[in-house]
Amino acid sequence: MKLYGRGASRSFRAVWALKEAGLEFEYESTQLLDDVTEEYLALNSQGKVPTLVDGDLVLTESAAILNYVGRKAVDKALMPLNDHEQAQFDEMCFFIMAELEQPLWTLVKHRFALPEPYRRDVVETAAFEFNKAQSALTFLLRNRTHAATDRFTMADVLLAQTLAWAESSGQSVSTELLQYKNAQYERTACKEAQALIEEQG
Repeated sequence: MKLYGRGASRSFRAVWALKEAGLEFEYESTQLLDDVTEEYLALNSQGKVPTLVDGDLVLTESAAILNYVGRKAVDKALMPLNDHEQAQFDEMCFFIMAELEQPLWTLVKHRFALPEPYRRDVVETAAFEFNKAQSALTFLLRNRTHAATDRFTMADVLLAQTLAWAESSGQSVSTELLQYKNAQYERTACKEAQALIEEQG
């Protein structure tokens, strides 16, 4: 199994997931934007990260990678165990990708990912959208200690990394959510993932 990634991008959540799952993998730091290689574009036509290759399977969406990795580590219980858990897990993951992450990705695109002529000042709009999503997230998390179930799952990797992204991008994250994120980042697998990223970029 091989994971292509780059720094503290969405690929960090994939590295973290693999560490939680205890799966053997090779990590390759990948050039992006104008420096992306033709070889990498043959795997991921958008030239983004992460990309996971497992035999003849190629996955290029980070949430799908997390779920695939989680299902491979059956003994770790990183995925839902019944229909009720699955419904809550799906709701949280879809919410994170569609609502919570969306304004953060908008900021990134307009800061450096889009060609210069297409960039706009979207700071205020992104902050408004993130705050709205943050309020909805707080409601979804009521009476829960984890993102989707009563234990740690791949939804927690997805949520904690997204909140860390929000914090690093200058968004105002509530004390309650920062406490949740910080608790997840104390996990051994997360620290191992951080060390790998720091070592290889």
